[in-house]
Amino acid sequence: MSNLTTSLTTTLYGDVATTILSKAKKIKLLVCDVDGVFSDGRIYLGNEGEELKAFHTKDGLGIKSLGANGVDVAIITGRNSAIVANRMAALNVKHIIQGQENKLPALLALTKELNIQLSEVAYIGDDVPDLACIEAVSLGVAVNDAHPLVIKHADYISFTRGGFGAVREICDLIMQSQNTLDKMTGASI
Repeated sequence: MSNLTTSLTTTLYGDVATTILSKAKKIKLLVCDVDGVFSDGRIYLGNEGEELKAFHTKDGLGIKSLGANGVDVAIITGRNSAIVANRMAALNVKHIIQGQENKLPALLALTKELNIQLSEVAYIGDDVPDLACIEAVSLGVAVNDAHPLVIKHADYISFTRGGFGAVREICDLIMQSQNTLDKMTGASI
């Protein structure tokens, strides 16, 4: 029986394998699911059919900072929602792909459009519809409270739950690996 050891690096959130930071250093595009990642996964419906979602301001600052430091951001989500379109527009997310039950073709089309290799992509998700994308990219991320199958196949599992700063954690991880974390400025939105 061999004694395998993993080299660890300390991040703002805890110790992670050095290989994760090596992958994060090469990221040019972060792709995110929405429900269960930017939000806690719950959808609130009012009596008049209105839909409400809660977004964390920490995630907002992380996305804006990541974009300002040269990493593109996209969302691919299974649902269609004006709330999501408005929130992502406020965060300057240019690639908003909604209504995708099968997310991998959308991811592949986006990387082709942007001329980015899958080895330069991180994807963060929480449930089985995200699994193909998580497995296809260089840095597949599951939020802390993701479905067990997603956690099993992810390269990295966030310390933080979906909707409570998990996206910010990944933004910080990428920026730390790319030595841009100290360039984070602006306000939480």
